[in-house]
Amino acid sequence: MEMRKKSLLIGINYLGSDHQLNGCHRDVENMAEFLSYRGYSSDPRSQVILRDDMGGMYYPSGHNMLAAIDWLVSEPGTCNFFHYSGHGGQVRDPTGQKPSGILDTICPVDFEQSGQLDSDTLHQHLVSRMPPNSTLFAILDCCHSGSALELPYVYRTDDEGNVSLIDNIREGMHLMSEASDLLRGGFSFDKFAEAQDLYAGATSFFRSFKHMGEEQQSGLGADEDHAMYQQEHKMVTMFSGCRDDQTSADANIGGVNEGAMSWAFLQVMKRYPNPSFLQVSAR
Repeated sequence: MEMRKKSLLIGINYLGSDHQLNGCHRDVENMAEFLSYRGYSSDPRSQVILRDDMGGMYYPSGHNMLAAIDWLVSEPGTCNFFHYSGHGGQVRDPTGQKPSGILDTICPVDFEQSGQLDSDTLHQHLVSRMPPNSTLFAILDCCHSGSALELPYVYRTDDEGNVSLIDNIREGMHLMSEASDLLRGGFSFDKFAEAQDLYAGATSFFRSFKHMGEEQQSGLGADEDHAMYQQEHKMVTMFSGCRDDQTSADANIGGVNEGAMSWAFLQVMKRYPNPSFLQVSAR
């Protein structure tokens, strides 16, 4: 029996502010159209869209965003898709527990009044609260988003955007081709033991995670929080618009304003309906 599919799409243009963007609403429209072809329902019981040209509970304030995130991962046995297009930032870690001292953030429309949603908060709400028999596929099209969900493992391209093809990395990353299955709800958690073995085989290539102002190694690596979070046994795949020390672009493509990451992801999915992790990353 196919898993129930749910989706949450958030696009914030920060209309009328000094921080205005132009392509985030379009990103949400494009992603919703893509999901409809992937069997995701647009029924309000299965899909929620937040935009800052909408009112009430669909206005992307910090409160509404967290409420929508909690709704997304509230049910067991679901295949969940999360897309965010807007501003991203970084704040100092108030706990002092992160070696880097930095937390990545996403920015609700009212972030100047109510604050940003940091990576610890996003992990707690999107990952820790998700039932272990559910899955999550996330796309964060924003600045400083490389570890915005604080996942235990990260794969980075090099500075030119190329994907390393080191044999052991390729062997380990074949597991990540399951990312495409998450869109269809086909991942079986019986493969978790295989995941552990594959990651163990790539241990010599792991790199400690670095944040803003520090060099970041390409390839497969352990995030600085991997020891804390790897025991959660959650199946989550995230594609980010950039590394923690980079910014993402609000691009004009063919005369249309769109997020560069959202556009690139959809182009790859059109060309390769069931791509591997490396195909998505390399293009």
